[in-house]
Amino acid sequence: MGDMTNSDFYSKNQRNEANHAGEFGCTLQELRSLMELRGTEAVVKIKETYGETEGLCRHLKTSPTEGLAGTAADLEKRKLIFGKNFIPPKKPKTFLQLVWEALQDVTLIILEIAAIISLGLSFYQPPGEGNEGCGTATGGAEDEGEAEAGWIEGAAILLSVICVVLVTAFNDWSKEKQFRGLQSRIEQEQKFTVVRGGQVIQIPVAEIVVGDIAQVKYGDLLPADGIFIQGNDLKIDESSLTGESDQVRKSVDKDPMLLSGTHVMEGSGRMLVTAVGVNSQTGIIFTLLGAGGEEEEKKDKKGKMQDGNMENSQNKAKQQDGAAAMEMQPLKSAEGGEGDDKDKKKSNMHKKEKSVLQGKLTKLAVQIGKAGLVMSAITVIILVLYFAIDTFVVNKKQWLPECTPVYVQYFVKFFIIGVTVLVVAVPEGLPLAVTISLAYSVKKMMKDNNLVRHLDACETMGNATAICSDKTGTLTTNRMTVVQAYVGDVHYKEIPDPDSIPAKTLELLVNAIAINSAYTTKILPPEKEGGLPRQVGNKTECGLLGFVLDLKQDYEPVRNLIPEEKLYKVYTFNSVRKSMSTVIKMPDGSFRMYSKGASEIVLKKCSRILNAAGEPRIFRPRDRDEMVKKVIEPMACDGLRTICVAFRDFSSSPEPDWDNENDILSDLTCICVVGIEDPVRPEVPEAIRKCQRAGITVRMVTGDNINTARAIAIKCGIIHPGEDFLCLEGKEFNRRIRNEKGEIEQERIDKIWPKLRVLARSSPTDKHTLVKGIIDSTQVEQRQVVAVTGDGTNDGPALKKADVGFAMGIAGTDVAKEASDIILTDDNFSSIVKAVMWGRNVYDSISKFLQFQLTVNIVAVIVAFTGACITQDSPLKAVQMLWVNLIMDTFASLALATEPPTEALLLRKPYGRNKPLISRTMMKNILGHAVYQLTLIFTLLFVGEKMFKIDSGRNAPLHSPPSEHYTIIFNTFVMMQLFNEINARKIHGERNVFDGIFRNPIFCTIVLGTFAIQIVIVQFGGKPFSCSPLQLDQWMWCVFIGLGELVWGQVIATIPTSRLKFLKEAGRLTEKEEAPEEELNEDVEEIDHAERELRRGQILWFRGLNRIQTQIEVVNTFKSGTSFQGALRRQSSVTSQTQDVTNISSPSHVSLSNALSSPTSTSAAAAGHPRREGIP
Repeated sequence: MGDMTNSDFYSKNQRNEANHAGEFGCTLQELRSLMELRGTEAVVKIKETYGETEGLCRHLKTSPTEGLAGTAADLEKRKLIFGKNFIPPKKPKTFLQLVWEALQDVTLIILEIAAIISLGLSFYQPPGEGNEGCGTATGGAEDEGEAEAGWIEGAAILLSVICVVLVTAFNDWSKEKQFRGLQSRIEQEQKFTVVRGGQVIQIPVAEIVVGDIAQVKYGDLLPADGIFIQGNDLKIDESSLTGESDQVRKSVDKDPMLLSGTHVMEGSGRMLVTAVGVNSQTGIIFTLLGAGGEEEEKKDKKGKMQDGNMENSQNKAKQQDGAAAMEMQPLKSAEGGEGDDKDKKKSNMHKKEKSVLQGKLTKLAVQIGKAGLVMSAITVIILVLYFAIDTFVVNKKQWLPECTPVYVQYFVKFFIIGVTVLVVAVPEGLPLAVTISLAYSVKKMMKDNNLVRHLDACETMGNATAICSDKTGTLTTNRMTVVQAYVGDVHYKEIPDPDSIPAKTLELLVNAIAINSAYTTKILPPEKEGGLPRQVGNKTECGLLGFVLDLKQDYEPVRNLIPEEKLYKVYTFNSVRKSMSTVIKMPDGSFRMYSKGASEIVLKKCSRILNAAGEPRIFRPRDRDEMVKKVIEPMACDGLRTICVAFRDFSSSPEPDWDNENDILSDLTCICVVGIEDPVRPEVPEAIRKCQRAGITVRMVTGDNINTARAIAIKCGIIHPGEDFLCLEGKEFNRRIRNEKGEIEQERIDKIWPKLRVLARSSPTDKHTLVKGIIDSTQVEQRQVVAVTGDGTNDGPALKKADVGFAMGIAGTDVAKEASDIILTDDNFSSIVKAVMWGRNVYDSISKFLQFQLTVNIVAVIVAFTGACITQDSPLKAVQMLWVNLIMDTFASLALATEPPTEALLLRKPYGRNKPLISRTMMKNILGHAVYQLTLIFTLLFVGEKMFKIDSGRNAPLHSPPSEHYTIIFNTFVMMQLFNEINARKIHGERNVFDGIFRNPIFCTIVLGTFAIQIVIVQFGGKPFSCSPLQLDQWMWCVFIGLGELVWGQVIATIPTSRLKFLKEAGRLTEKEEAPEEELNEDVEEIDHAERELRRGQILWFRGLNRIQTQIEVVNTFKSGTSFQGALRRQSSVTSQTQDVTNISSPSHVSLSNALSSPTSTSAAAAGHPRREGIP
């Protein structure tokens, strides 16, 4: 076999299939075409070509029982001829592609255009310099230092754009890399059981070769194509390949073809691997997809934001290794083939529209941009008009042809001033702040066991209002242990002493558990001393095997006596049967069947039960009802899962009809009922309490029975005794939400979900229905944002539908991971709370940055604007503006976006989708600080020279050196920004702005760094920065005025926001149907529940006020003489829609006080309401 030379062996370019075909009795091509056949065709073909499956095994030089020999040379040769079980991943996006995507941002495009215009203009030197007679106006003339440094401005803008783009692209790239790293980690952990050299071993999926004998069992996802050679009752879900949802029964003589990427739903057996990697059925589809995916992506790119693009790249990144790639298959909806990929992308694009935050930011940036545009246009117009009037009207100059270039140069300079105003107005730090904040959070969330797959999920999580969680493994530890048992008519509250159980019963019990469970389920010794034993395989079965060990028995000898091949018939567990049974042939030729399953189901089929002596006695329906009351319900109420173990003997002749399941699974004898505990994770109750305090409702959706579910929910703190809540079973839930025709109605769901806390015995569709129902509900004023946790393949739809889907990193199937947004690497519920904290932190970081940024912008724009209009020259020069802009923007976004989250974030309610980014408190801070800064800067501008006894810098002649006066203004401005940056750390009006400042080293570094650079610029900046060095006492004054910011911040914090009714919020998302909520003020956020209750009492009082308002409106209408009926009609309709909402939300009602200000309406109000003073 190994007589080929190595060089021959590794001839990579052509696979010498012909030579090799002699080596093995069939070629790659033959096997590929064989795997394309189905059902009886395949059986016939195998018979004709190879003569039975044994013949095929001989051709492939393997043994159906012993497997491959497993020598390295042989495995290498097989990999070379038949390929590796690995599907090469799609190439990741290159760094340049990511850069190109980052450049598509709107704000960046505006900036790029401004920068290019500004650069072009700075290199344009018009002729006619010497023409002195052309106009003496100093309008906007800059000294030559500025002229020489003109290009600095454009270059500085471009530099800031490049910074933003590189940071964004680098983030995307590192995220992709991290993601692929995780992918490969997941793949390496994926093992499959094969037989080699007669030993059953587990090997990584990528190591499987053609000719391997693989063991398949319930719940497996097949890693390669193969032919079924031995086994029982194997049913496969092939919907991922064929789109048919019915399970396909496999048998050696009817349909032996097993395909990669399909799920084993029942049974177990062995298969001979015939095609791996790119040659397997899934591989072939992936190769097609790889080609098809490219064009798709080009089409997608157009209307999508950066995040959307990253999605695609991630979906591709998922297609790493054969195994993982196959795991993706089942996700695709049931149409099969490539069509799905398109659907999947569509649904992806649909689900991931721009995230809420991005939507709000884009809107805000556009608003600010428009405002900036208007300001800069006005600036340019005023400058041009002033110049024109001054030159041509006041000085009565003629427009001479030779003067045209000079005038053009003036106009160009005005335009540059205009562009500067625009550049300062557009907050280009915004995209950067968002990216930095999200990327920083994602990195840190890795440490908190959250692997974020979609960046925006992190921020959506901060708005979450509901979490639908699984029970097993998320809220509980998923370590099953038997803690109670009912054996021989006795209910033991702890593990019984083996001597107290009759020997017959004990032996039956051990056999029933050892034989009637997957042989792959084992309990292994702990990895380290003193640890808990390791549970491998099905956790419930592990609990039962642990029970056998606790009874000081051993299950291994029993299994060795009856190996898996000797099992006569196996009815594997599935969600319909809810039980598992195994039939064995006894030495005397009769049959015995062991059964186990959910106690309420198995007990219905029992007609006898073993008594205290170990003898069967009659078990009647009324005994069963009594047992349910006395044993099963008390166990379930302790949060235990109840499992019944039973058996039945059959005679050897006539042999029973094994396919008639109903007859076989009846007339059983109950051996015992055990209560299995899956303990609640110790940190879960605290985590759930935090969620509830943060205004997030936790709901439990589980397949367990309702008593167990309720008991666990109480232990976790999801429900508190005495509260008004619902616990429903899946059946009841479906009955309540469907109408007579069986269709789901949203109104019916709306009646249920607000109170629903536990949904037990639920199917995957119930989970999806519930999530969809909560998301689509319009009952509450905010649209609910729902997070869902899931681990099973069947949770895919719910995870996809949810706003944020959490998949379990350890217990989760790849299908669940593929559908999710965040993967919990430790499967722990408390990590979700961390995700909420980070999500809220992102939101707050952006708000902090905005608060700081907008203050700088407002002040800089107004100073540039008024300065240009009054003194024809901006007090802050273009380059200084850009230093303020670039440094303040970029550095501040770094400093404020990396604040670590605090527990305090969990003390407030979620913001909701249409909460404005800039709340009234923030607006108060922004305007308050702007007033302080503007007052001081204008004071310095107009009387600064007298205060400091220096030369005035105003109206300085052309080409004069930089003045100390303007340098002081610039320096003071920067100092004020530095200290205001500390104020910006708090956005909810807290007093202590230094709180936790040392927990953020980046912030401290940036503030000190900016200060140091500022000193360098002022002292040594010279001409390019238009600075002249300052004395120490002047510096002290600048810093002192800056420090005043902190004091002023305290003054602002003292003014109650509720008094400042005129403040508007900005940056909210509006949706058409949400118009009435538009009026909801941010105040609601800052009011506790007690006050809200009071508010409800005020509604009636407000209705009275509404009436007066209508009367006032009538009087006003009479005054203005329009038709008052129209007014009445209009008012009443408006009132009914919005008034109640408005009024509840703001205690002092604005429109009323406005109405009261006009004299006529005052009398009307007084008439309509004698106690006018009482109006709140």
